[in-house]
Amino acid sequence: MSTWANLGLQDSASPLMEQLIFFHDHALLILVMITVLVGYLMIMLFFNSYINRFLLHGQLIEMIWTILPAIILLFIAMPSLRLLYLLDEINEPSITLKSIGHQWYWSYEYSDFNNIEFDSYMIPTNELANDGFRLLDVDNRIILPMNSQIRILVTAADVIHSWTIPALGVKVDGTPGRLNQTNFFINRPGLFYGQCSEICGANHSFMPIVIESVPVNYFIKWISNSVNS
Repeated sequence: MSTWANLGLQDSASPLMEQLIFFHDHALLILVMITVLVGYLMIMLFFNSYINRFLLHGQLIEMIWTILPAIILLFIAMPSLRLLYLLDEINEPSITLKSIGHQWYWSYEYSDFNNIEFDSYMIPTNELANDGFRLLDVDNRIILPMNSQIRILVTAADVIHSWTIPALGVKVDGTPGRLNQTNFFINRPGLFYGQCSEICGANHSFMPIVIESVPVNYFIKWISNSVNS
């Protein structure tokens, strides 16, 4: 999760988020280089006093400043398109999780395991434990196994919601009447926090999401206990 003075992106917990961070750094480096070059040229123009009364055209420089930006845009577009298709790819998921957005909570279904269902509400501040995070903790966390390909189906029951986990690089809109899907792969254990990132009404900021990533054997025990109970 984000902490104080965290100016960059959150630490990644999935391969796709790692690629998103690499692309962010790649694009930012290009932007910094362009900014420095343009700033240097503008400063030099302010302070030079060279005048050429006979300069009517500059075909070479015009060709350069037309072709060079096109090449720079290609260096940004090619990795961006690659990443776009990677994010859309569904790679033989081991588990399917269905998430349904309501005003103002999430419902989850593990359809692979005898339809385990539960609602996930934000814990009010006056009921929060001392080690809890205000506006981020929920009463029922999503339990998912690490090192497994997971598919998530997202929809909504009333208005448009958005299921977002920054550390996993996942952001899926939940639209009433539609079923959107994406996949992710959690490569380390831990707690990963997110929120509804769609302006879906007055209390949309009180729809947190918490994923608890556990080893596969702990996940199987949790599934067994949930089915038996």
